[in-house]
Order: sequence, then structure tokens, then C-alpha cells
Amino acid sequence: HQVAIVQYPSLTRSAVRHIEVLALAPNRLMLVLIADTGRVEQRILDLPQDMDESELNTLRSKLNARSVGKKLAALPEILKGFANEFAASVATNIRHVVAVILEMAIEKSEERVVVSGTSNLARHAPDFNESVHPVLEALEEQVVLLRLLGEAVDEMKVKIGHEQENKKLHSTSVITTGYGPTGDAVATLGIIGPTRMDYPTSMGAVSAVARYVSRFLQEEI
Repeated sequence: HQVAIVQYPSLTRSAVRHIEVLALAPNRLMLVLIADTGRVEQRILDLPQDMDESELNTLRSKLNARSVGKKLAALPEILKGFANEFAASVATNIRHVVAVILEMAIEKSEERVVVSGTSNLARHAPDFNESVHPVLEALEEQVVLLRLLGEAVDEMKVKIGHEQENKKLHSTSVITTGYGPTGDAVATLGIIGPTRMDYPTSMGAVSAVARYVSRFLQEEI
């Protein structure tokens, strides 16, 4: 019965699950990059030259052999010189493919945070030392939420009252923990509520949801 906050998995902490190369035409490809956190990026690429099915199969096979299981942030180094493994006649095409894959692997500038249950704060209004309105205002700011969630770490964090950096949240408590599909935290989730919350129950709920989401992502891989 608190406010739930969930950060979308970060591409910088994600690994490659699969790279798909689909031919839409002899000189047009669809590139699909699938991360182990379930995020999918795709692009359409027009090639300088045509590629046949045999060349595409070789490209797909070599790309995945190099990339699967590797962190997206490591792809620039992993794919350095990749075009040199191919015949000169298709090397230019390969360089274009690599450039687009690296573009897809770059973290978008905006992080996304989902908030649910803000109406629950109204039910606990008497538990707040001051008006609940400053808390609601803070929850509308993505930057504030990202700072609340912080870096994705495996251990649970509890911040109570004045331990919050933002003055608008001094009447609240925040419980957060990381989640991820392979034991490495790739993002953070948690709850926000009044300082007089039931801490054991709330911490247990946050931990249970993090385990569930992590298990779900693992099963999707």
C-alpha cells in the first residue's frame, strides 16, 4: 500500500542475448539487437551493395559468436576490426552494419522510471509530518526519482526521513534494491511511504518483487 517505483533496465549494464540480421531486400537489412534484460532495439539499414543469403548467414553467425553474452558497453572494442574478417567485396557493408549495431547499443540519454500507487499516499496523509503535496511534487520529477533509486546494487537500501537528500521527501522512507536476470543488478526498484511504515513487511515485499522480476527476466533469456 505504498508508492511503487521501478527503473527500466539500463543498456549499459545489459548483455547481448542475440543479434538478428533480416534481409528485407538485397540491399536493405533489418538489424535487431536483443538484450538479456528483454530490451529490444531495431534499425533498418540500406547497404551500399547487395548481399546474398550466404553472406548474411556468415555475418549473422560471426556477429553472435563474438557478441552473445558480452556487455553492450564492450561492443565497440569487441567489434573493432570485424569487417577485416570478410572479403573486400562486402567489407564496406559490414562496416555499415557494425556502425548501426553500436548505435543501438548506446544508452539513450533519458532513463525511464515507472511510478504507480501515488494515490496510496493520500490514505496515509495523517502519517506525514507535513502536507503530502511536496512529496507528490517530488514524485513527478524523473531526476528526483533517479537519484532516489541510485545505482543498481544487489543489497537492499533503506533511507528514512532526513536521510533523503531532497527536503520534500523528509517525511518519507524509501526502500530500494537491485534486480537483474543473471545475478548482476541492471536496474533498481522500490517503494516510497511514510516513515511510520511496517518496515519488515515492506522490505520483504520489495525483496520478493525483485526476485520475481529477476526470475522472469532469466526465464525470458
